[in-house]
Amino acid sequence: MPLISSGTISKLGGKETQMSNEQWQGGVKDTLELAERWFSRFEPRFVGPIIAVLAILILLVTSLYTVQPEETAVVQRFGRVIRTAGPGLHFKIPLGVEKIRLAPTTRVLKEEFGFRTIVAGRRTQYQRGTFRAESLMLTGDLNVIDVQWIVQYRIEDPVSFFFNVREPVDTIRDVSESTMRRVVGDRSGSDVLTVGRVGIASKAAEEMQRILSEYETGIRIVTVELQDVTPPDPVKPAFNEVNEARQDLERMVNQAQEQANKVIPRAGGEAKQSIAEAEGYATERINRAEGEAARFLAILNEYRQVPEVTRQRLYIEAMREILGQVNGLYIVDNELKNLIPWLPLKPGESPPSPEQSTPPPGEDTSTSEELERQ
Repeated sequence: MPLISSGTISKLGGKETQMSNEQWQGGVKDTLELAERWFSRFEPRFVGPIIAVLAILILLVTSLYTVQPEETAVVQRFGRVIRTAGPGLHFKIPLGVEKIRLAPTTRVLKEEFGFRTIVAGRRTQYQRGTFRAESLMLTGDLNVIDVQWIVQYRIEDPVSFFFNVREPVDTIRDVSESTMRRVVGDRSGSDVLTVGRVGIASKAAEEMQRILSEYETGIRIVTVELQDVTPPDPVKPAFNEVNEARQDLERMVNQAQEQANKVIPRAGGEAKQSIAEAEGYATERINRAEGEAARFLAILNEYRQVPEVTRQRLYIEAMREILGQVNGLYIVDNELKNLIPWLPLKPGESPPSPEQSTPPPGEDTSTSEELERQ
């Protein structure tokens, strides 16, 4: 079998390279001939208008821009801020002379810490567990708390937002995290977990706004909301037991306070009532005594002036008072053998029978002579 030397292989390789070069040159020549035949169909007088129309279209496309209703446009000319534009269709210098940057100034933006929203809607889905580095915080009493919160903000000055800080969103996140850690670190763990959430959120919002205003970021904090504040998973059972004990304590204190609120006012009311009754009785007795003394003095004065008339009037008044309390009155004359005619004084009364006319033994009687003498 004949062997092929290296010289023969080099000659064969050279022929293949020469053939590929010839094919490439032939393809380029065919393409040029096709382009020449295609352009030969157009008359030279149409080339200028076509180029002009294309240039005008390019200028129009690069000079028009649209700003959405919730956005504000910042126009830069060679990198320098020239103006801002509101919603609508606007013109700018084309060909890259002026550039546009859009900022959603009327929309409330949100940053999440400790979790991320995967799907928003009626059944919002969150991603948790992988952001513990930003949510685990140390409280003032050296307890570890898992704090998840959101920051809602709005871009008030788009020029400051784009050009005063390098990364405005990262700046918001860094400022929010440092502020929240400082505010949480100033409070106890029980305060953060229970009654201090509203105060922490408002304090963090104030501190964040102050820092962002010093940085001139053009951002206004709308609200800071604590979404979920819980102890770490390893200590949750012990924390739940502490909460149950604290709730039992509060319940017992509330029950005792409720009982005290019932008993103390009642006792106070009864004491005031007793005091008022005693004061009323004392006033009544004093007024009665003063009235009786005044009446006695008035009668004494009259008695000194007309003693016989006054004595008779006093006797009549006393007899009227005594006889007014007697149920039945029998007048008997010792010398008269028959019954005294009876005069009914009360309506519906009838004269007594002979058996009833005799007064019972021991009842008070008076003679007619004594009555006439009186």
